[in-house]
Amino acid sequence: MEQLDAIFSPNSVAVIGASTAPGKVGHDIFANILRGGYKGTLYPVNPNAYSVLSVKAHPSITDISDPIDLAIIILPPKSTLRTVEESIKKGVKGIVIVSAGFREVGGEGLEIENKIVSICKAADVRVVGPNCLGVINPQPTVRLNASFSTRMPSAGNVSFISQSGALCTAVLDFAADREFGFSKFISIGNKADIDELDLLRYFHKDKDTEVIMLYLEELRRGPEFIEVVKEITCGDLRPTPVLVIKSGRTSAGAQAAASHTGALAGTEAVYDAIFKQAGIIRVESIDELFDFASAFAYKNETGLGKLRRKVPHGNRVAIVTNAGGPGIVATDMTVSSGLQLARFNEETIETLASHLPMTANLNNPVDVIGDAAQDRYENALAAVIRDEGVDGALVILTPQSMTNALGTAEAIVRIARRSHKPVICCFMGIIDVSSGVKYLQEHGIPVYKFPENTAKAFAALYRYSRWLNRQHLAQFSLKHNPERAAEIIKNSLAEKITYIGELVGNELLSCYGFRVLPTQLANSENEAATLAAEMGFPVAMKIVSRQIIHKSDAGGVVLGLENQAQVEKAFRKIVTSAKTFNPKADIEGVLIQQMANPGEEVILGANRYPVFGPLLMFGVGGKFVEVFQDVEFRLAPIGRNEARRMTRAIKGYKLLQGFRGKPKADIETIERSLVSLSDMVINHPEIAELDINPLLVHEEGNGATVADCRIILRGPPTPPESEAPRP
Repeated sequence: MEQLDAIFSPNSVAVIGASTAPGKVGHDIFANILRGGYKGTLYPVNPNAYSVLSVKAHPSITDISDPIDLAIIILPPKSTLRTVEESIKKGVKGIVIVSAGFREVGGEGLEIENKIVSICKAADVRVVGPNCLGVINPQPTVRLNASFSTRMPSAGNVSFISQSGALCTAVLDFAADREFGFSKFISIGNKADIDELDLLRYFHKDKDTEVIMLYLEELRRGPEFIEVVKEITCGDLRPTPVLVIKSGRTSAGAQAAASHTGALAGTEAVYDAIFKQAGIIRVESIDELFDFASAFAYKNETGLGKLRRKVPHGNRVAIVTNAGGPGIVATDMTVSSGLQLARFNEETIETLASHLPMTANLNNPVDVIGDAAQDRYENALAAVIRDEGVDGALVILTPQSMTNALGTAEAIVRIARRSHKPVICCFMGIIDVSSGVKYLQEHGIPVYKFPENTAKAFAALYRYSRWLNRQHLAQFSLKHNPERAAEIIKNSLAEKITYIGELVGNELLSCYGFRVLPTQLANSENEAATLAAEMGFPVAMKIVSRQIIHKSDAGGVVLGLENQAQVEKAFRKIVTSAKTFNPKADIEGVLIQQMANPGEEVILGANRYPVFGPLLMFGVGGKFVEVFQDVEFRLAPIGRNEARRMTRAIKGYKLLQGFRGKPKADIETIERSLVSLSDMVINHPEIAELDINPLLVHEEGNGATVADCRIILRGPPTPPESEAPRP
């Protein structure tokens, strides 16, 4: 028996803090369990009441003679602690603490919560909450509404996890309006013990759960979350779609940072990376959450009598409609959602022509004309869904005087049952199409009110299909020198150096296979000219100062110097500009660096976060990186396949593929570099921030060269504000 079965499917429940006063949480939770038709045995616990809602009350849980699986506690924190100890002595298998006043208020409340968790862990008893709505299982064999929501949802195959109890009541009301059913429903509150990951594991094994919806405010686990959820969303055992709505997208700003990566990365970049790496589909609204869940719950009966989730094998969509306007809206949203309008083959067009009137449009979108009866819809849908160039269909119906919504729905169900391809519907309106909508819902066909919702839902199915069917390349075989890198970092911190520029940074990067340029530090214009001549022209020159992080801003970079005279002049100019930019800056010298061969400029970076670890960044590089912000993030560690997806995710990827006569860039070297960077920041936790900008990516087969880098180590406190690097 799973540990969480005692919480979701208990044979007996004790409500500790059950009240006789309507309106109090203890009364309403007990009433909701009782009126919800709970199939187990229910016990109210209240030392000051003889009965609660005509059910005999008990002074304490230890006074109940029968075994208790689940204890639901609605008491103040101190009383809760005593009751938890009594419940464990009684032998309960699970606890739900609805009461507030714990971690969220800090101080004594946090201390009590920690004690409860410690006691329960020692007894191997799992805890939901505190500060939560409760637990609901509407399945006919259980019918448990252990919450203060008066509404028991209908049974379905979607489970819902929420960190917010208040949101849960709104979601339940919303679901009732859409006749949307749940398998399990839970609010986790403070997550003192049971968190999202525990529940995701449980629901993945739950035979009644086909889709998991998640409302998330914050995670307390990073890399572990990714690995576990990746197995849930695409593993060999029952891949289960996970849809998430994450609060705080706009409020989480970027951190103050000394690197481009730190400036561009914020908390939301971390969460986006987690969701992408785990195969979670992020949605923008509660409405979209339900839209997508309806599409993912859509299954088809196979020849073996088993149900199989319908996902498209590609993104080519056929649209069948009885009105031109909605068809155009669906077409626009289809294209903007990453889908394509399918191109019908000749046989499909001939079949359509034989069934449709002359005024009908035979190309995609297929317009069967406003007077279409169900037979016209059925023939058109049957023709396009058989086309080998079609991966799925959107069927749009607008109510007109001759429209038979129910008959059309019946025709759609007949066709959909015969095909492995998804068919998603849009029946526009409410009253006139209600019979058709109800029939489609009863037969598991996703149906929406507007074309744009329909297209977005299909696009979400396609994204999930791509995740399930993605290719897996062999991993790179990389050789690093972590021992030398660790020595470099140790020596820098010993000298209280937390900002590493190119001179030391290049040596550090070379330990992880990065190609770096010959670089020397000059302390005078004569030395600069001599070093440049020995190195070979052309050269670049860059200011070196711990107080000047962004060298270009200070006029501290000059490129393409061809002789010693130019070098001497540039030295004087760079030093003067740097002192003007920051008179307090300590000028350590000027770097002389051999110029690299031309290449496409990209940026690689890393920024370390508490809990989650290093966040990697890749994007279009150079001095405009923060202007265009064409970047992609992933949490380390990553391998070749994640590096590949990361590289292809930016808009500027087209530039790397060869553009307007330019040769294709060495994309494989970028991927190798990202994996090497991942290894580097995992192996050396002292690295807090890192930029390689630009990494010059040469023609395919010629590798890439580090043109500039900056690395921030963990060390002493940052300098005073006047000397601190700009965000």
